[in-house]
Amino acid sequence: MLDQAELARMSPHERARLARILAAMDGPSPPPRPPASWRRRLLIAAALACALTLAAWIGVLAVTLPPHYRAGGWSAAWVGFDVVLFIGFAATAWAAWRRRQVLILCLVVLATLLVCDAWFDITLDFATRGFAFSVLLAVLVELPLAVVALIGARRLLRLTFSRLDALRGDYGPVPPFWKVPLFGVYSAGDGYRDLFYTPQGQAEEPTNGAAPNRATSAQATSDGAKLVQAKSAEAKPGQAAPGPGDRAA
Repeated sequence: MLDQAELARMSPHERARLARILAAMDGPSPPPRPPASWRRRLLIAAALACALTLAAWIGVLAVTLPPHYRAGGWSAAWVGFDVVLFIGFAATAWAAWRRRQVLILCLVVLATLLVCDAWFDITLDFATRGFAFSVLLAVLVELPLAVVALIGARRLLRLTFSRLDALRGDYGPVPPFWKVPLFGVYSAGDGYRDLFYTPQGQAEEPTNGAAPNRATSAQATSDGAKLVQAKSAEAKPGQAAPGPGDRAA
């Protein structure tokens, strides 16, 4: 049985490998879900179609909209928007207090609402007495808060990616977000299920300075037995080797 002192003497890579081994011993990997490539293609097609349609619509609005327009429901529009903004602040505060992963989504939504609030305040107050106040509010309050929210979301995402990489035994720097693959069925081998299991034929130990890959379940079990036996051989003469009934502390 490995005690805390023996675990402390292990390198970070050895502890990460041991964590993968123990996870592999808990049971076989669940069967993979069938690929949902048609949903991915549908999402890409829908996003491209919306982008092209919106580009054409922007041109139509730029030509046809009048420079001045008397709108109805003015108070309802602004009060409703401020209610949504209040919900965004409240949800962000709750997620930060409870330390929930949804905080990342709340920060992104909050930053988007703040930028929209600054944009509409400035554009709709242009050439009015409240224009200077709207500009000051946007520059000193709304946009700085949006930047802080985006920086917080970015740091939380980087922390999440670094923890996932540590489980795979990779302690290198986190790459830029546009290089990080999706965690799911769309990323072909980079889902959460593959944190501890990889296809056959991939070596675990790093070669030529490359980051270590994840081991298969069977190889992880074999490596686990070798690792435990090696640590048991280093035990003191008066200590007995761990038996099948021993449990880790």
